[in-house]
Amino acid sequence: MRLTEISYGTAQPVEGYGPGFFRVGGHVLRGACLITPWDAGLWGGFGDTAAVLTLAGRIDVLLMGMGAEIAHPPKEFVATLDAAGIGVEVMASPAACRTYNVLLGEGRRIAAALLPVGAP
Repeated sequence: MRLTEISYGTAQPVEGYGPGFFRVGGHVLRGACLITPWDAGLWGGFGDTAAVLTLAGRIDVLLMGMGAEIAHPPKEFVATLDAAGIGVEVMASPAACRTYNVLLGEGRRIAAALLPVGAP
């Protein structure tokens, strides 16, 4: 088997996650996070559509990590992003982290809004 090292350029992949946190770029972020190829920080959750809407035109798809289990985000949240031209793909947060890293390595225009997998 041949292994190829993945290069993310200047973008930072999700390095890990655990109960209540995500690790990106060597920094631990506690709670819900919004991660893009150029930045990573805390996110206010579904009530914070403004933070996600700033990504319109810069990303094609938002990977929505719903925590430990897959669940449906509020319809209004998805409709607002759809109206702004941002597609939403919903999955559990572990799958969203993995998918984000794969698509990031491919140079895709993506971001991830992640809810933590559990409380610390």
